[in-house]
Amino acid sequence: MKPFDCIVLAAGKGTRMRSRTNKVLHPFAGRPLVYYPIQAALAAGAARAIVVCAPDQDQPISAVLTPLFGADRIRCVVQQQPRGTGDAARVGLEACSSERVGIVCGDTPLLEADDLRALWSGMADNAVLSLLSCHLDDPSGYGRVLRDAEGRVRLIREHRDASPDEREVREVNAGVYGGVTAHIQAALSRLSSDNDQGELYLTDIVERLAKDGEVFAQKGRPEALLGVNDREQLHRGESAMLARIRTRLRLGGVTIRDHVTIEDTVAIGVDTVVESGAVLRGNTVIGEGVCIGIGCVLDNATIESEAVLKPYSVVTDSSVGTAAQIGPFAHLRPGSVIEAEAHIGNFVETKKTRVRRGAKANHLAYLGDGDVGEKANVGAGTIFCNYDGFRKHRTVIGAGAFIGSDSQIVAPVVIGPDSYVATGTTVTKDVPAQALAIGRVNQQNKEGYAPRLRQRLSRGTDKGS
Repeated sequence: MKPFDCIVLAAGKGTRMRSRTNKVLHPFAGRPLVYYPIQAALAAGAARAIVVCAPDQDQPISAVLTPLFGADRIRCVVQQQPRGTGDAARVGLEACSSERVGIVCGDTPLLEADDLRALWSGMADNAVLSLLSCHLDDPSGYGRVLRDAEGRVRLIREHRDASPDEREVREVNAGVYGGVTAHIQAALSRLSSDNDQGELYLTDIVERLAKDGEVFAQKGRPEALLGVNDREQLHRGESAMLARIRTRLRLGGVTIRDHVTIEDTVAIGVDTVVESGAVLRGNTVIGEGVCIGIGCVLDNATIESEAVLKPYSVVTDSSVGTAAQIGPFAHLRPGSVIEAEAHIGNFVETKKTRVRRGAKANHLAYLGDGDVGEKANVGAGTIFCNYDGFRKHRTVIGAGAFIGSDSQIVAPVVIGPDSYVATGTTVTKDVPAQALAIGRVNQQNKEGYAPRLRQRLSRGTDKGS
């Protein structure tokens, strides 16, 4: 089959979405909605996608799609007036340079390459037009595929224009076409707006082309028909896509429990387990044999093999090394690098910090703008005081250092290798290697004072001492 262009109809206003965002750019399982029919078309053999946009939408749509597919495979053109799908197809055809052309809708995200291959492979045969159809138990709202007594396709009647008898037909139009460019252009030039909407219907070319030659209907899957026009349809479609993604990953060797959200952009290695309630988004890459605990949320995270993320940990724009342990209830904010075999424990927060191999911060700590050396230990309640109200400052902890509980590390500061910071110390200057840093108020014990203090406190009269 010779290379051909595919027109993607994406100029609808999408008013039922009730959104400032263009309908086809709405997020859908981690990608813009229009990505999926374009990807299906290109995978099925189209050399280029010509995306028909509404005025002032070609630039934002192009800005989203060009990095995903490349400038040589995407071109956006503008339908200046909203005159219907027939006029939108005409605008697309003006930018088409191939002898044959495919046409798909930009709001059909469940369309797959396999749905299109069988249809478009027939474009090299005698049919002047091929279309995708399917049978629905409830075809309400869809255009009906009407055939003659010999079973040949004669026309498509939109639901609003159909007679009661025509509405009984269960075969409906999926809005996917392929055919000879010149024939489709000729049919589009003869379209009339004499219908309920006063628009030029793309579906009307079927009747015109059926008079010139054979129109072939390829029966497809009902799921491929799903168009997104409102938030409810967006939800139903995305749920189906997320289920498809989970199935693909399970068949590829990943264990996935119930109620898990994994976007299309996520990659997961074999023998990884994703527990219930986890959400994996963006450009997240997970190695082999990883455990993602209940309720974890990962955005643009890199998790290397054999790492363990305990329940309810959050990882954003950060990486976790081989066999590292995170959580539960840990928060790795952007720029965190947790190296192999390191531990980040309960209620520990990191931000723009490297925790090197085998280092540990197991409890209730904040590590911001820092570098924690290999096998260093950061005690519970420790915080890196990295912000002075104007600028961020850096903390460096050497390999093997021990930071006692409830220490405050006032950056910028360097704590040398194998040094020891005593519990409760506020560190305001560098600590040499192997030194002990201690900074506490001297303890005083007042013998017999406790009963008198209790008595004062109970009367609410204590003024201190």
